[in-house]
Amino acid sequence: MTEKQVELSTQIRTMMEKTAKLQLEYWKLIADLSSWHFWIVILMLLLPLIVLFFYIDKRNALLLGFFGLNFHIWFAYANKILIGLGLIEYPYPVFPFIDSFSLDASFVPIAFMLLYQWTIKHNKNIYLYSILLSAILAFVFKPILVNLDLFHMFKGVNYFHLFLFYMAFFIASKLITNLFLWLQRGK
Repeated sequence: MTEKQVELSTQIRTMMEKTAKLQLEYWKLIADLSSWHFWIVILMLLLPLIVLFFYIDKRNALLLGFFGLNFHIWFAYANKILIGLGLIEYPYPVFPFIDSFSLDASFVPIAFMLLYQWTIKHNKNIYLYSILLSAILAFVFKPILVNLDLFHMFKGVNYFHLFLFYMAFFIASKLITNLFLWLQRGK
């Protein structure tokens, strides 16, 4: 590494350490069991997991889980980038350092998993229904989160952008799932 690279790398690491300390300090302030905000975020994490446990089609659990994990990864990476760029914010994280864990790991991926399951069971077009679910999440659910002060957007990010993100995550997850299904058939 050049001297300039070492200097910049050291500055980045130092700033990240300071940011992590601030995040932990902030989390200690908001992780208040008497705060209704915190309990809503906890419910958005636990309730979908409980619903999934009881309603997932056990015969398709691996397929649905693979698809859901794919969606979770795309969503989590995008949220991490958007948060890092200061474009969005989840002011009540369940865990320090993972701002959007309830939505990334549970609520949104499970909503798409259950949609996928429903479209398989009823022989419906998942692409069409994913547009509807993406619209509901972007234009109904996210405004509710904004009004409850659980989600903030900055620098021109709007609900239409969120809709496009949901659609992109769905398409990427579905295409990767389809690729692995094709590979599994041995073709």
